[in-house]
This record gives sequence, C-alpha cells and structure tokens, in this order.
Amino acid sequence: MARPYLTTALLLAICAAAPAAHAQTRAQDSAFVRQHYTKLDRQIPMRDGVKLYTTIYVPKDASAATPYPFLMTRTPYSAGPYGEQKYRQRGPGPSRELSQEKYIFVYQDVRGRYMSEGQFEEMTPAGTTYPDSQALFKSSISESSDTYDTIEWLLKNVPGHNGRVGMVGISYPGFYASAALPNAHPALKAVSPQAPVTDEFMGDDARHKGAFFLLDNFEFTNYFDVPRTGPVANYQSLFKFEPKDAYKFFLELGPIKNANGPQYFNNRARIWNEYQQHETYDAYWQARNIRPALTGVKPAVLVVGGWFDAEDLFGALNTYKAIEKQNPAATNRLVMGPWTHGAWARPDWSRFGPLSFGSNTAETFRQTLETPFFNFYLKDKGSFNPAEATVFNTGTNEWKTYPAWPPTTTKPRLLYFKTGNSLTVVDPKATNEGPMGLKSTPSYVQNVRADKSVKIPFQYVSDPANPVPYTDGVHGGRNNEYMIEDQRFAAKRPDVLSFRTETLPDDLTLAGPLTADLWVSTSGTDADFIVKVIDELPDGTQRLVRAEVMRGRFRNSFSKPEAFKPNQPTEVKYELPDVLHTFQKGHRLLVQVQSTWFPLVDRNPQTFVPIATAEAKDFQKATIRLYHDAAHPSAVRVLVLP
Repeated sequence: MARPYLTTALLLAICAAAPAAHAQTRAQDSAFVRQHYTKLDRQIPMRDGVKLYTTIYVPKDASAATPYPFLMTRTPYSAGPYGEQKYRQRGPGPSRELSQEKYIFVYQDVRGRYMSEGQFEEMTPAGTTYPDSQALFKSSISESSDTYDTIEWLLKNVPGHNGRVGMVGISYPGFYASAALPNAHPALKAVSPQAPVTDEFMGDDARHKGAFFLLDNFEFTNYFDVPRTGPVANYQSLFKFEPKDAYKFFLELGPIKNANGPQYFNNRARIWNEYQQHETYDAYWQARNIRPALTGVKPAVLVVGGWFDAEDLFGALNTYKAIEKQNPAATNRLVMGPWTHGAWARPDWSRFGPLSFGSNTAETFRQTLETPFFNFYLKDKGSFNPAEATVFNTGTNEWKTYPAWPPTTTKPRLLYFKTGNSLTVVDPKATNEGPMGLKSTPSYVQNVRADKSVKIPFQYVSDPANPVPYTDGVHGGRNNEYMIEDQRFAAKRPDVLSFRTETLPDDLTLAGPLTADLWVSTSGTDADFIVKVIDELPDGTQRLVRAEVMRGRFRNSFSKPEAFKPNQPTEVKYELPDVLHTFQKGHRLLVQVQSTWFPLVDRNPQTFVPIATAEAKDFQKATIRLYHDAAHPSAVRVLVLP
C-alpha cells in the first residue's frame, strides 16, 4: 500500500532514484535549509496531557519585522529526522517551490505514532464517536482537536509568525489536513487535502464498495500495524514479505483467515483484525468516514487528486464534493491531474508508463496552483483566482477548466449491452440522436422487444480457484500501471465479457462519475462484479480508463448484506469514480464485466458466508449471467460533454 507517501524515508528513496540531473538540486536544497532555517524539536501537549512530537523549521530571519506563516503537515509516517541537528535533506517544505518561498514549516507525528505519545486510532475526525475504540476517543479528543491544540501552541510559543496557518498533506496526511477543517482554529486560513483518505469502506484504501483490497492492505499493515509500548523512532515489519509472484502467493495462501497464521500476522496486527471483524458498513466504518464532519468550513480549500491514483482517487473526488455540498459558500477548488498517488510531488511527471503528457505536469501544478494558493491566503502575496475545477483530460493530454465539477453542461447517455457483445448508445429521454451519431428510438424497450435474441443472457463461469488477474504478467507487488493497462490479456479469458461500440465517427468526451446498472444472476449466493470502461485504440490496444468493484451482497445496503437467490435476475447498481476522458474519433468505447480481480481484491467465496472466516470448502464455482432484455436492460450510465 502506498499511503506513506510523505515519510522522510520514502522521500529520500524517491530522490535517490531520481536521475543524476537532480543530484545537484538535492545538494542545493540541503545547503539551503541549513543556511536559511533553524530546526526545533518540541513535544507539544494536547488538552488531555498527551504530548505530540513536532519538528519545526523556522526561517533565520523570522521576526516581528519579517513574519512568516506556518505551513503544517501532520503524519502517521514520521516527522523525522529526529534531533535538532538533523535536517530534511530535500528542503524544509513539502516542495522545493514552497521551501524557497519560506514558511515556518511544521511536521508532527500524530497521536500514537512514531515519537508521539498516546494511542493511535484509524481516522478520528471531529463530531463523531468511536464505539469500538479506546475510551479516550469517546471524549472530545480527535485529530481535529489535536490540530486545534497544536496551532494554539505554535502561535504562543514560536516567535516570528504572522498569525496565519496552512495545512497540506498527501494520502493519510491528506486526511489529517481534511480533519483540520471541522471546528477549525481561527488562524487556519488555507488547507490542501491531497489524495486524502476519506471513507475506507466505500472507496479508499481498505475496501471498495465493501470488497477488501487484499494486496495493498496485506503489505501495508505488515509494517504500519506493528504494536508498540511507547514512542519509537522506527518500526520493523511483522514478517518478511517479498513474493516474486503476488498472484501465486495469495492463491496459495488460501482463505483470508490464513493471513493470521503464525508466519504472518499471528493476531498481532490490531488494525488488520479490525478490518476483518468489520465486514459491513457498521459503526466502525461510519465513524471513520470524515465526509459528514466536513461542515462549517471556513479556510480556503484546494483538494488535489490523480486520475491514476490506485489508493485514494475516491478520497480526493468525494472530499471535494462533500465540502461543496455541505458548504455552498466555501472557497473550495479541485485539481485532478494525470497522476498516480502523490505523483504531483515528484520532481518530474511528464509521462507514466506508455503515456506521455508533453510537459512536466507536477511542476506545472506546484508553480501555478499549489504555491500561489498558499502564498495568497497565508502571505497576501500575488493573486489566486483559478477556475473551480482544473482537470486534466486523459484522452487528449490537456488541462481543462470548469466553473463546477462535474461540469453542468454534461448530458446523460446510457450504454446498453446488446446482442453480439455490442454497446448501443441511448439518450435517456429517447428523443434525439446519441453523441456517436447512433439514432436512438422513442422507446428502447420497444426496440429490444423486437429483438428476440436479446432474451438469451450473456454468461460466464467464475472460479475462485482461477481468478481473473488484475494485471498482466508476474509482479511481486502491486503494478501501479494497472490503472492504464492494456486489457487484452483479460479479454482473452472466458470469464470476462467484453462489449464495444462501433468505431466512433466523432470525439466523445465523458466527464464525471460513471454508473454501472447490471441485471445479473448467479448460481451461487454471492458474487463480485467488476466493470471496466476502456478506450480501444485503432491498433487494438485496450487502455483502461476506469474500473471499480462491487461486492454483490451489498447491492441493497452496505450495512445489511443480502444473499442472492440462485439463478434469479437481480439488479446490481453502483457508481464508478469520475473521469475526464475523450475517446477520440476512430476509437471505440469498450466495457468489460467480470467477477474476480485478483489479488488486488480478495476472492469472494460466491457463497453467502462471512469471508473473514470462510473455509476453503466455501469457495465455489458459479455461473454468472448478465441480462439484456426489455425487463432487465443492463447498461452503463455516462455523462457526455457536448
């Protein structure tokens, strides 16, 4: 799992792996921080007496005559290096641009992590209670209150400031930035949650629509979930995990309960156990969903995410949407770029795998959006008036701006599955032509009734012993390029259905969320469904644009799962994360449907049993049918820009 993007160790690793051209820049940054900043290491007391370890970089010329604002990152991944003589080598700030600007940079180990005291709890925003957590978190103590107390201490104890505070963080630190917004300290003026963890059951790191993300969490909790008896400067992994073939490893591991065997977690990992014990959207997960707490937002907000973020694409989009919906007067902007998890912090992001963007998109973001955002709201420097949404079109390689996201000018279209594995585009109003020049009829239902063959459903056999791999080839860890990967490897399998449009006569731009509306049946009592939207190029390449999984037992309620009645047509409807992608003239739009995505997602036994305690005998083959008749018109709903 890549949530610890902003740890000192990982940042140093990124820099070490950078091209030689960056070596001189790193040396300059290291010299710059020692020449221009004084480092302070402090233990800051919270309202309950727990002390949080905090490192502070103060410009040497900071004074009443030359005051600077604070720019803070709170992290569970280490505020180190520890000790006032040990400096961050790549500069004191989260980017070289901000380091050169000069701020009072603050890094803090959150409660219960690294050198801070206290008990760590997964995601504790203000305004919620935690019935399954320590008694401490049933009180008013939360990450929101810890942020407030930290700001109050900084204002009183660090001289040379101008009374303003900003916050920024990527991934889990992005959550802590979001958590500063409820009941925000009056001095907090600008916050940028970047790839923030937001709702771990619905679409972030732990689960997507209830389906457990096995590969990432197995690796992540192996080091993150190590027990401790007090503050520590470093953590060691619970066990050695260096497989050459992750697909083979997890298939041989068997049922997920085997992960608690003596050679693996062995019941030492509290968070791993909590994830397994809470298989439904119960009070545990609901309390850790920050979205309802994002009310009364007063600081300016810049939400940042990446279209190719395998961890927290959901978090960025839905943090922005929650703030927008619950705070219509708030200053709230969205940036979505062609980035993997936190790639906008890299020295260069001009390409990803086979994709070339034609410019350094990371540097462009930092210079034209991130740095001006903090300079304007914290220093009164320059101006900052970008569009509401600055979004990269992944089909045309160009930045686009919109006054709202999703754009208000989009029109809904339905992509219906039809005989011959084709997709038919229909205007829901069925009164005009579809965007591809395919004429829609006044009544789609009448049209499908006239086609007797559509009563024969598509079908495949889903076998948990032979699951569809999420990526092509052999990989020891997660292949980060799976989100743009050529899907022809999957299309060859008999347990993957593929549907395509005719060759597009004109460009087709999708903007906003996608909705899968499937009519399915299974010969078992449970099933997963993965829907992929794919751009098929003229040369046959099937580039993945968006994909998402739905655990079928949650089709009617995430809190109250239901078994399928064998072989009975049932509707499974769910939302895929947003896109901005132009399918260019001469391409085809392709949709794939399958029921396994392994080992990215754990295997569904396809029998209605608690998966965390399932036995090997519970995993059964099942015949999955996808219906496309008048009574059961399976489709994918999209939003099209004119």
